[in-house]
Amino acid sequence: MSKLYSGAEIVFKCLEDQDVEFIFGYPGGAVLPIYDELKNHSSIKHILVRHEQGAGHAAEGYARSSGKPGVVLVTSGPGATNVVTALTDAYMDSVPLVCISGQVPTHLIGTDAFQECDTTGITRPCTKHNWLVKDIKDLSKILHEAFRVATTGRPGPVLVDIPKDIQFSKINYSKPRAEKKSNGKSLNRFSQDDIDNLIDLMNKSKKPIFYSGGGVINSGPEASESLRELVQLTGFPITSTLQGLGAYPGDDNQFLGMLGMHGTYEANNAMHDCDLLINIGARFDDRITGKIDEFSPHSKKIHIDIDPSSINKIIKVDLALVGDVNHVLKSINKTLKSKKIDLKKSNKQKISKWWEQIQKMEDKKLIEF
Repeated sequence: MSKLYSGAEIVFKCLEDQDVEFIFGYPGGAVLPIYDELKNHSSIKHILVRHEQGAGHAAEGYARSSGKPGVVLVTSGPGATNVVTALTDAYMDSVPLVCISGQVPTHLIGTDAFQECDTTGITRPCTKHNWLVKDIKDLSKILHEAFRVATTGRPGPVLVDIPKDIQFSKINYSKPRAEKKSNGKSLNRFSQDDIDNLIDLMNKSKKPIFYSGGGVINSGPEASESLRELVQLTGFPITSTLQGLGAYPGDDNQFLGMLGMHGTYEANNAMHDCDLLINIGARFDDRITGKIDEFSPHSKKIHIDIDPSSINKIIKVDLALVGDVNHVLKSINKTLKSKKIDLKKSNKQKISKWWEQIQKMEDKKLIEF
């Protein structure tokens, strides 16, 4: 007969199978069975915080720096409500987090039991998805699904709420089936015609600009390399949101600096005056756009994003390419090379006046400051 594992043990078996190295958390009564099991798993290190919000933000920092999902462990009631700020922050900034929260025993749910709250209801607006585990049979499946949801498509936070009696219950554990990684290909909804239309607009443009965001970072190191190649192939200027900083070298001559209310004079003015705006993995945040009806009023607008719900959500665009940023950029670069389209050479005369205008913006900023 195969060994039976408690729900608490299954939590750690799942974390080990997901190659989790660190969890950030704060103990409480509804997660004590999980904390008691921690000592039996030396491969996983626990980072003790002083507040659950701190656990969430620390996990965000870990996720940003490591490229892996951050894992948070909190208790029921006030533990879960304290982590809501960090979950909301991760949701807005597309940071992959897996939050495991304790809950009162299943037979006490809905009775206003000690430190009970509707955790899934409270966190529904600030997570990609959440689950309340009602049966021990579903625990491992839900935990592995949580990691998949947090890290695929547009990354974000998820939450798994585990009642205390589920943590004590026992059942067999089997490892998840190995799934072929799609590398984001299944999320690509753009066509070669879209790529050709984009290149046509780029070829006709006299005042183009690239506007890059956090989607480039989330797409991985290859996306940054693809972005750098595209910028070099075209000779176009590029600016970035705060979340996108680092995807393109900050000391490059084609980089205009950060965009938005805390950005550079030349980046914001270039965005306003351009005739072609190519948004790569950004979401037209209000700190970037300001007044919607006055934002980049004379430009054709292109939006590249993995999240279809972000398209036309704030700014109406002329062309949308839904897909993983790296795959879209690679397709653009490949097409430029295969068709021997030298935008840097063919557009040099057309956009030379544009670069002169940008230089005047930079000179004016230096004089004024």
